[in-house]
Amino acid sequence: MKMHAFTIENIPLVKEGDDIASIICERTDIEDNDIIVIASTIVSKAEGRMFRLEDIIAGENAERIAAKLGLDPRFVQAVLNRSHEVLVEFPILLVETDNGHVCIKAGIDDSNVDNGYLIDLPTDPDRSARKIGESIEERTGKNISVIVTDTNGRAFKIGQTGIAVGVYQIHPIKNWKGQKDLFGNTLEITEEAIADEMAGAANLLMGEGDGGYPVVILRGLEFRSEDGSIKEMYRSEREDIIKKGLRCLSKV
Repeated sequence: MKMHAFTIENIPLVKEGDDIASIICERTDIEDNDIIVIASTIVSKAEGRMFRLEDIIAGENAERIAAKLGLDPRFVQAVLNRSHEVLVEFPILLVETDNGHVCIKAGIDDSNVDNGYLIDLPTDPDRSARKIGESIEERTGKNISVIVTDTNGRAFKIGQTGIAVGVYQIHPIKNWKGQKDLFGNTLEITEEAIADEMAGAANLLMGEGDGGYPVVILRGLEFRSEDGSIKEMYRSEREDIIKKGLRCLSKV
């Protein structure tokens, strides 16, 4: 297996209502089994997921948390409005979003957006990926996959990396259980987070600054499927011992 990765050039600044599928198809040729990796920032912009703090009124809980973190209470309220559960309040604001994604500050960002505005993650990144993917397939007649990405930190390491937050026509996990290793041993627990690996590879080309490369094509991989959801990556409540531990700490 050999992978070819490249950016799509000359993508304009995306605004609300823009057709991302059209923007992509007008600037590159799509082939069967291409995996199209798209930064969540432009997906959110196209979906109108920008907002201003001036439009938010902070509640008592937001005021309390903001005082501990030294943040604007309105910003904290925006995080709470998008959160299913607050896992850690201090020294970081770690939450589980309504969509099941665990991240700091609900993924709200102020980079690569107009001054005075903040931007959310897409409300349903799987649905966003599916909408873009189906439109690209309709325009090109090719069978493709889509991964919507964001950048996240890691609990035990310094630095951020690209991760998948939504997928279309690809399973985010490759299950190696039952297969043999080099010595004939049966693999029992190996589940490879291929969507995150591809998001990280694409992020190397996208960059984090003013490079302006929010779409990367991965070609040569054969991971396309007829279904798939990002929620396949999330541990069940029964299995997620980290969440259980954080809840215990919050009660201390």
